[in-house]
Amino acid sequence: MTDDSDASGARRGTVGLVAGLFTLSAAAGAYEIAPASVLPLVRDSLGVGPTAGSWLVSVMYLTAVVTSVPVGVVLDRVRVRRAVAVAALALLVAGAWGWVAATAGAYWWLVASRILGGFSYVVVWNAGTNLVGQAVGPDVRATAVGVFTASAPVGFALGQFGSPLLADPFGWAATLPVFAAIAVVGVAVFLVATKGRRIGVETATPSREEVGDLFTNGAAWTLYGLSFLAFSLYLFLNSWLPSYLNDSLGVSLAVSGLLTAVFPAVGVVSRTSAGLVSDRLFGGQRRPVVLLAFVAAAPAVVGFVAVSGVAGAVALVVVAGFAVQLSIGLLYTYVPEVVAPAVRTTAISLLTSVGLLGAFVAPIAGGAIIDAAGYRPAFLVAGVVAVLGVALAWYAPDVR
Repeated sequence: MTDDSDASGARRGTVGLVAGLFTLSAAAGAYEIAPASVLPLVRDSLGVGPTAGSWLVSVMYLTAVVTSVPVGVVLDRVRVRRAVAVAALALLVAGAWGWVAATAGAYWWLVASRILGGFSYVVVWNAGTNLVGQAVGPDVRATAVGVFTASAPVGFALGQFGSPLLADPFGWAATLPVFAAIAVVGVAVFLVATKGRRIGVETATPSREEVGDLFTNGAAWTLYGLSFLAFSLYLFLNSWLPSYLNDSLGVSLAVSGLLTAVFPAVGVVSRTSAGLVSDRLFGGQRRPVVLLAFVAAAPAVVGFVAVSGVAGAVALVVVAGFAVQLSIGLLYTYVPEVVAPAVRTTAISLLTSVGLLGAFVAPIAGGAIIDAAGYRPAFLVAGVVAVLGVALAWYAPDVR
């Protein structure tokens, strides 16, 4: 009976850990993407153009690119429970600071608050990915990590859908503290679930040779490149679909936010099912799934050039959203399988860093193209990015 009670308590603790980190990550994701679905309002209130407006999202990714690997190293050496709590507090401060700055029309102070929010998110993401993977057995690890990574599209869907609804009665600036406040629920659940429980990121100290091999591992860098391309597509579409639907198809901001929320929402299914598809349909092979994901994404992205109705746009959003995020969901399982065990944490941090570099560059590059030539050339360039993904995935390593 005691053993059964202990096992039941451990399971509840694990569920609480995953649920708390999931909620905290989703809150950070909603806060992160919030300006994208109300970008016309942001630009009008701050008096900035499309490129400057997109920086409010992209600067968080730049922060993650710079800090991801150092944060991963630090998390190996500090109390992770305390680090997660501090990250949640930082997100709350960033939300309140951003509201004050946006209300005052202080663009650069707003950017500074977003940098703090970006740092908070990367701590939550790196800690969550590692903790969730260690909290469960190897037989369900890929599924558990996939569930945690689905927190990003859940947060994005919440931000895309909820921002226009909040902006109408309260102003767009209110979205920042409101979404950040959800972190209170997540961190509370996490702290309760882990009270009295020893948690940490368990990694062996890698040798100098192992670290050197990681940075010269061609298979790993192929996957990092795929992560760059996948995140580029993901953030380009997330950032510019609301404005595209509003400007080109005449859809209201509220409706465009709802339609765009479909894009990350389908990622909940694709990210959690990526490992299952690979294991059940392809016998554990990862490469065919990633290849097919980019093959499906290419025509869906280019299709926005020709679509003229809302129904067609929604269909493309569903296909593109599922395909792009299927590859993202699998890469976090794929990378650890092609590197030495001692450097898996560093490999995941590098995957995040390189992927988020694409997430940083894409909205800004997209904004520059839209400024200069309009939406159609921007979507054509995004299609080229997807085709490059097909070519690179062809050379991805085979693992089982």
